[in-house]
Amino acid sequence: MFTALLVANRGEIACRVIRTARAMGVRTVAVYSEADADAAHVALADEAHAIGPPPAAESYLAIERLIDVARRAGAEAVHPGYGFLAENADFAEACAAAGLVFVGPPAAVIRRMGDKAAGRAAMRAAGVPVVPGYDGTDQDDATLAAAAAEIGFPLVVKPAAGGGGKGMRVVARAEDLAAALAAARREARSAFADDRLIVERAIARPRHVEVQVFADAHGHVIHLFERDCSVQRRHQKVIEEAPAPALEPALASALREAAVRLAASVGYRGAGTVEFLLADDGAFHAIEMNTRLQVEHPVTEAITGLDLVEWQLRVAAGEPLPLKQDAVIARGHAIEARLYAEDPAAGFRPAPGRLVALRWPAGVRIDGGVRAGDVVTPHYDPLLAKIVAHGPDRAAALGRLAAALSALVVVGPRTNAGFLARLAHHPAIAAGRVDTGFVEREAAALIPPREPAPDWALAAAALDRLAEAAEATRRQAAAGGDPHSPWALADGWRLVGASRRRFAFADGGREAAITLVLGPAGAAVEGAAGPRPASLTPRGDGDALLRLGETVRRLTVVRDRAVRIVVAEGRQWRLAPAEAAGEAAAIDVAGGRILAPMPGRIAAVMVGPGERVAAGAPLVVLEAMKMEHTVAAPAAGVVAGLACAVGDQVEDGAELVTFEDPR
Repeated sequence: MFTALLVANRGEIACRVIRTARAMGVRTVAVYSEADADAAHVALADEAHAIGPPPAAESYLAIERLIDVARRAGAEAVHPGYGFLAENADFAEACAAAGLVFVGPPAAVIRRMGDKAAGRAAMRAAGVPVVPGYDGTDQDDATLAAAAAEIGFPLVVKPAAGGGGKGMRVVARAEDLAAALAAARREARSAFADDRLIVERAIARPRHVEVQVFADAHGHVIHLFERDCSVQRRHQKVIEEAPAPALEPALASALREAAVRLAASVGYRGAGTVEFLLADDGAFHAIEMNTRLQVEHPVTEAITGLDLVEWQLRVAAGEPLPLKQDAVIARGHAIEARLYAEDPAAGFRPAPGRLVALRWPAGVRIDGGVRAGDVVTPHYDPLLAKIVAHGPDRAAALGRLAAALSALVVVGPRTNAGFLARLAHHPAIAAGRVDTGFVEREAAALIPPREPAPDWALAAAALDRLAEAAEATRRQAAAGGDPHSPWALADGWRLVGASRRRFAFADGGREAAITLVLGPAGAAVEGAAGPRPASLTPRGDGDALLRLGETVRRLTVVRDRAVRIVVAEGRQWRLAPAEAAGEAAAIDVAGGRILAPMPGRIAAVMVGPGERVAAGAPLVVLEAMKMEHTVAAPAAGVVAGLACAVGDQVEDGAELVTFEDPR
């Protein structure tokens, strides 16, 4: 076994690898960019080294810098995690040239299977069925259009290099093909420096099922069962589970055998995944092989009781697989939900920002790489954590996941926590019969419009502001000469009658107000039907009980300076004092300007000065957090000028496009 390991990644996977390696007695070496100097993986490792500025290309993707750190730290092996350089054959070769063991398959296998065109050829050679399509070397638009006409619509356009759904487009009509090819090429070139494309038949309502394989250098290849990853949005997995539900035993056996056969035929080594699409008629097609550990590997660990990172390290050190196929047993069921810093109501737009408060639920496994106070930067993938529930059966696992998502508290950037909670409670999920288009079809139920803060949330925020004022008064009195003076009280008492205090909050784009009546009996919320007694009592676990009339509600109120963030039932409302929010809100909509919704790089500019555009027309494509985001015109108008160009790095709120005054 190695004595020292360089972990060439960040976030939750870096934390995951570091914990396992340290438990095995291996010294761990972390790397970090300037943006990650205070990150969790840096504090967790035995030692950590700075490798460059925030952009990944200048830090986590800088191969020579990583090799240099490994040499200086005395590392014998490099674990790439997933993402970044995990499936980069050049990196694997550079490690070997430097005398370092790359924890993964041989570079030749990475290069072959990482290229989807070559991978499809390898699958066909191994007798594994693939989706009908075109993967040839002739890449001009006319050839691809001819192939598309032969395949038929709808079809899928995707990059030949890379993975993770990046650059993938579903094309329903022939007239949409040219735009899809251009967008897919642009994203593929940006993400993988390779703009070759594959055109495949779109399988109607497929399930996405993958098989975990493991191989050693001694000729042993086994499977560790399958996972269902059908719950996706934008081809990105959201919820994964193992084993795959409602899968006929014969079909499950055929998938496992095909995956093992493919891994053996290409000379695989280490952890890998073969991904399949399942059609309604029971036919299956392999779509790719991921030559790395997958994000969703914890559900396989949960049902098998194995540590796949430990297996990776042992196999990389030359040891045989710890178990043979018949000794690997699946017990119970496991489901994982991916928690992202993103805004589902805004098209799942990434939401960087500071994590003001963070409280993980009990009774589930949390694979996370962030802590309260950390800043979610726009430079990297917005994955915060994976929440994994295991139970004796699927119903128990799903119930535990639903309960955990309801108890989760993440305050600061917007997250998909509420979206995940609605997924966990959806009857189609409970039935275990969904396909890759499920989220889009059920978007109205899963992603409802952002709701204004209800009266009870406003009452909680107002009572907390009142409590904060009382705390400040008591502190001031305690520091004075007469802490028992009646002037040291802030309970709203007055000599005659009750006092009334109005609290106004900025709730999104509106102002919401609530009035508290303060008297000898305590506080009450003023309303048309008369005052309702109200109180907010801390529980001691971070939550509080709000009593409003006859109703008692458990919730969390987080203070972020003057702002109150009320969290309950998987939702949160950010309530700023109205007087502090008006000016900032006005700036966003004034002057006919289109502003950047987040920091990022300008990938494309779709308009020019003097051009007349319709409402909803694409203006600029912004690349941020490893995804492309189209900034559209909110209304029809004429472009007055551009404040950005392709390749520009822009900050949140930067001016992108200006429109002529319609007057």
